[in-house]
Amino acid sequence: MHLIETRDLTHCYNGTIEALKGVNFIAGRKQRIALIGANGAGKSTLFKHFNGILKPSSGEVLVHGEHITKSNLKEIRKSVGIVFQNSDDQVFSPTVGQDIAFGPTNLGLDADTVEHRVREVSRLLDIEHLRDRPPHHLSGGEKKRVAIAGVLAMEPQVLVLDEPTAGLDPKGVADLTAFVNRLPEEYGMTVIFSTHHTELVAEIADYIYVMDKGRIVAQGTVDEIFVQQEMLASLRLDVPILPRLIKSLRDNGIDIDMAFDYESAEKAFLKAFRKL
Repeated sequence: MHLIETRDLTHCYNGTIEALKGVNFIAGRKQRIALIGANGAGKSTLFKHFNGILKPSSGEVLVHGEHITKSNLKEIRKSVGIVFQNSDDQVFSPTVGQDIAFGPTNLGLDADTVEHRVREVSRLLDIEHLRDRPPHHLSGGEKKRVAIAGVLAMEPQVLVLDEPTAGLDPKGVADLTAFVNRLPEEYGMTVIFSTHHTELVAEIADYIYVMDKGRIVAQGTVDEIFVQQEMLASLRLDVPILPRLIKSLRDNGIDIDMAFDYESAEKAFLKAFRKL
């Protein structure tokens, strides 16, 4: 059984504007799935269907094999947590600690369990020192961590991150990359994220969906997607530097294996140099 599945999902805003057009999407356990596409491709709209924020105009959305209904909506929102692009939309309590506690408290958990979860996710995201501070005094990167912590405190099976690198400096992006890579194996969590940061996709994702004008136009592993450089360019999407560099070398007659991460690239370059 898939954690999340959409079948021919269509969504219209105001009854006329088709934001999603027949989208078929599957997320399994312990996956790291990237959703890439230009602004307006439909990524955020798709995400809002994963836990019932939006209802389909047509088609189906299934979570744990079940359609989203009023009776199971609370459990589904516990299972599928979404962190929005703008952290100010999600961080609103007087202090960081209260903000993180908001979700698990609303689940009806006792005070000791809530406190334990607040401590655990604060430690995981290295924000323990921020606990008593007002969120509006935090930097953009700190607010992002607090928003993620608030969702993680509900212990979802699926963490959805909408443009998680927006507003982050290079260190923030590196920290986020390391954090997301830990979640599937250490916590058994599936991560679904959208981004324009294709270097992040190459370092994190094990599967990619490419969206354009409300449709899924391509899907596959990192290797399968990033070799389609002409297709990505036509959609105004960048290709990570390593596959671009290796393609350039190949075009100039260098026999070198394709690589998408630095460890594989090092091996590919050493192998190629030995042939020279």
